[in-house]
Amino acid sequence: MSDLAIKVQNLSKQYQLGEHQQAYYKTLRESIMGTLTAPFRHLKSIRFSHGLEPSALSLEPSNDFIWALEDVSFEIKRGEVVGIIGRNGAGKTTLLKILSRITEPTEGRAEIHGRVGSLLEVGTGFHPELTGRENIFLNGAILGMRKAEIEGKFDKIVAFAEIEKFIDTPVKRYSSGMYVRLAFSVAAHLEPEILLVDEVLAVGDAAFQKKCLGKMGDVAKEGLTVLFVSHNMAAIEGLCHSAYLLDQGHIMATGNAHEVVEVYISSLRLLDDQPLCERSDRQGDGRLRFTDMQFLGVDGAPIDIIQCGQHLRICIGYSSDIDALQNVVLSIGLYTMRGQCMLILNNEMVGSEFNFIPPAGQFWCSVDRFPLAPGHYYLNLFCEVNGVIVDWVQQAAHLTVEAGDFYGTGKLPPPGHGGLLIPHRWQVRGEKFREV
Repeated sequence: MSDLAIKVQNLSKQYQLGEHQQAYYKTLRESIMGTLTAPFRHLKSIRFSHGLEPSALSLEPSNDFIWALEDVSFEIKRGEVVGIIGRNGAGKTTLLKILSRITEPTEGRAEIHGRVGSLLEVGTGFHPELTGRENIFLNGAILGMRKAEIEGKFDKIVAFAEIEKFIDTPVKRYSSGMYVRLAFSVAAHLEPEILLVDEVLAVGDAAFQKKCLGKMGDVAKEGLTVLFVSHNMAAIEGLCHSAYLLDQGHIMATGNAHEVVEVYISSLRLLDDQPLCERSDRQGDGRLRFTDMQFLGVDGAPIDIIQCGQHLRICIGYSSDIDALQNVVLSIGLYTMRGQCMLILNNEMVGSEFNFIPPAGQFWCSVDRFPLAPGHYYLNLFCEVNGVIVDWVQQAAHLTVEAGDFYGTGKLPPPGHGGLLIPHRWQVRGEKFREV
C-alpha cells in the first residue's frame, strides 16, 4: 500500500472575472448535490484530470480571466500535517476546493488516496433546512459511513460542538459560531483519512479555536493527514511539520514550517496596494461591504504610523443596498505578523449598539491611548447582521506601531517588550505580610 495521501501534478485553475458570485452559489449547490449522488464516496483513490485543450474552452490569455492556481505540483505522505500559507488571493482556498471536489481544475491532475473530510467555508455541506442531528447523519453518509458508525460518534460530536440544546433546531437558525463548531466537530470526528481545514476556524471564539487546534493535534498523532490553511503563523508552526507558501497561484517556498513562515513574514509589505472596495477575497452574503479604511491621529489627519499611547481613530467606510440594516455587530481584530491575536475591538462588547444604520456611511472606532507595543500588525474586519456574516476581510490593512511615551514618564518601552502596555500602579510598604 502506497504511503502517498495526496499527489498534485501541474494543477491550474482559471476563473473569469465578473462571475464570482454566480460561480460561488453554483459550486455550493452542485457540491452538495454532487456529493450525495457521486459513486466515488467509497473509493480509496480519487483522480481528477482534464483532457481538453485550453483553446476548446476559450481560455486564451485575456484580461477577463485570472489564474488562481498555475502549474502547482507537490506530494504529501500519509500522516503529514502540512500548512498552506500566503496572502489573501494567493490560491490557498482554491487549492483546497479542488482537493475537496467543490470545483474542478482547469488543467492538471490531483490524486487523493483516502476519505476526505473538509471544513472550507461556513455552511458548506450542510443543508439549512435540516437540523443539526440530521446534518450529522447526512455528512456521515457522504463520507460512506454506516448508520451504526455515526451513532457511535454522535454524542462526542455534539459534546465537542457544545450545541446540545440546539441539536434538533434547523441549522439555518444557527449563528456563524454554532455553524462552525458543529462543522468542525463533524469533520474531525467522523474518521476521515485526510482533513482539509481553511481559515473558517477564525469565526469561532478564542476558546473554541484553541480546542480545535488541540483536536487537530490529537488526530494528527493518530496518523490523519491534515492540510491546514491559516493566517495564524503560531498555529502553523506549532501544528504543522512542513508548509507551502503560495503567492499569486504559484508555490514560492516549501520545507520546514518555521523556515517557510519566516520567508512569508519577511515578504509581507506593510500596506496593501489593492483598495478595500476591490478586494474579492472576502466572505459574507454581501448585504454590507467595507469600502475603505483610514487611521486618523488626534488632529483628525490620516497617519500610517502610530506611537504607543497615541490617540487613534479607525475610520471604516461601508455601503449597502439595504435602506436600514438592523442589529449590526462590527469587529476589528489586530494581529501580530505571525497571526497572534492581540486585541479585538467590538461595538457590542462596549455597549455601542447599532440597531439601525443607514445604507452608506462610516464606522468610527476611537482608542484614547493605543496599547500595543512597537511592532508591525495587520487588521481583520468582520461584520454580522442578525448573527449572519455579511462581510469578512482578512488582512484588510497593516499598521506600524512605534515606541511612544505611553505612561507619560519619558520612558519608552524597550525592544522586546510584551505585546500590551496597560496603566498600572506601584507602591512599597515597610512591613511584612501578615499571615491570615
